[in-house]
Amino acid sequence: MGGSAGTKGGLLLGLPRSVLLMIAILAVNSFTFSYLSIYIAAYLPEAGVSATTIGILLGVEGLAMAIMAIPFGILSDRKGRKRLLVIGSVAPAPVFFVFALSTDPAAMVSAVALGGVFEGIYLATVNALIADQTTLENRNVAFTLSFILGGAGYALGTALPFFIPDLVALLGVEKAAIHQALLYLFGFVNLAIPASLYAILRGVKETVRSGAASLGGLGILLKFSGINSIIGLGAGFIIPLIPTWLFLKFGVPDSYSGPILAISSATIGFGAAFSPRLASRIGTVRAVAATQGLSLAFMVALAFTGDFATAAVVYIIRTGLMNMATPLLDAYLMGIVKPEQRGFASSLNSVIWRIPNSVTTILGGAMLASGNYELPFLIAGAFYVAGISLFYMVFRNVKPSG
Repeated sequence: MGGSAGTKGGLLLGLPRSVLLMIAILAVNSFTFSYLSIYIAAYLPEAGVSATTIGILLGVEGLAMAIMAIPFGILSDRKGRKRLLVIGSVAPAPVFFVFALSTDPAAMVSAVALGGVFEGIYLATVNALIADQTTLENRNVAFTLSFILGGAGYALGTALPFFIPDLVALLGVEKAAIHQALLYLFGFVNLAIPASLYAILRGVKETVRSGAASLGGLGILLKFSGINSIIGLGAGFIIPLIPTWLFLKFGVPDSYSGPILAISSATIGFGAAFSPRLASRIGTVRAVAATQGLSLAFMVALAFTGDFATAAVVYIIRTGLMNMATPLLDAYLMGIVKPEQRGFASSLNSVIWRIPNSVTTILGGAMLASGNYELPFLIAGAFYVAGISLFYMVFRNVKPSG
């Protein structure tokens, strides 16, 4: 089990200081990238970029992550995770600078591909680093805290467009100029993250296992990831495109859709705070199936809402229920695979989820561009039913071991 030089001096909820600080720094990264996501999905359509192009941008980012995540996961298991995370955290800054300088499709595609590379490194290292420094007793708490702070960062970033109209009136500049300034600002903020992570993680001792990583016992991982990918495939049709859908169906600009995503993120964090307690009462698998299952009715209902206010309320409830389970799933996966396979497991699970998700995001964008605003929700709902049912049937008797 890895340790931290700061573990003895400061514990919160039984967690090492290095875990707490890493989670806090990465919440800043979540804050900046969530703003970028709302810029792409909500503002670019206002600026005349087609829904098909938006789908391609979101899809390419996911595919770039998928291509790189497994090699990064194997590398993190064999050579260590913290150095890879520090080096990889250099990548986000150029992404913001490219979007600040250009709306050329080729430039934006290149930028989101670089962002996908960073996400691949993030997924290959962060969950494994948290798991390596925690125990079975406090791991749910660690992942829940990571999810809450990450969600808070996401909420703040997506809420930023709400203030842009006031800034436009106050400063007497165009909306595009405000967005450009924010992109530059967040690019510079991300330049400071690698040094911060290095300072936090340099005292963490890792047990690096040389040689080829063992691939034994991966059957359970493949089952978990395969079932999870069914939900990822369905989600891709509409979930990343919700701001685009709100703009096309209701004419809602980013100054409104952004805050809706922010409120839904805050709801996720509030709900996730109760996830460990729910899991301790009814079991992790039942807790996951129950919360995800309840969200399904709201997602289907969202397709048929007739006004923005109703759609906003339904989406917030749906998102809170669906994502209450995320920290439980992360902790559960880290507990059912071998410690020396955690980086690979986290990467493989993300890749198997993200590849179909990225492809269907492109398809979902094309559906929205054609004026079909209900079909993506219905297709997603069908896949959710299959994924949630299979997860419960296969894993209801599988317990984490360490």
